[in-house]
Amino acid sequence: MPSFDVVSKIDSHELTNAVDQANREVQNRFDFKGSNAHFTLDKQTISLLAPSDFQLKQMNDILSSKLSKRNIDLRTLDYKEPEVHLHEAKQQVQVKEGIDQTVAKQIVKLVKDAKLKVQVAIQGDQIRVTGNKKDDLQSVIALLRDAKLAIPVQFINYRD
Repeated sequence: MPSFDVVSKIDSHELTNAVDQANREVQNRFDFKGSNAHFTLDKQTISLLAPSDFQLKQMNDILSSKLSKRNIDLRTLDYKEPEVHLHEAKQQVQVKEGIDQTVAKQIVKLVKDAKLKVQVAIQGDQIRVTGNKKDDLQSVIALLRDAKLAIPVQFINYRD
């Protein structure tokens, strides 16, 4: 039976490159000269450090532009509340990977409501779709691409 998996993943190498490029731009910009503004990446968390809240917002814009140029969807980012002190502002940005249960149930409901002859199963942080015909699976892929989901999804492990 033909099948494929629906996942939500990002390329960690591209994420590292985007953060490095953002750091380089902050170091070279005139309005950040002499400040201790920088980005740090620790597994799936990006930390922003800036002298003021205004510069923290500018750093968010820089990070967003670098990530989008590297084809990392901005819907994977979860911005935490900034911590603003006298001479320092910090913010954590969590990079989400995997499909959580609420979004997975939403995807399953969307596919079932389309009345296609496929089976949909949640397997941890991914979803397996199986069917008798390739055309049904391609219809599911088209349906999910057109759907306005809270996370970006990719389709992997297509088996005939």
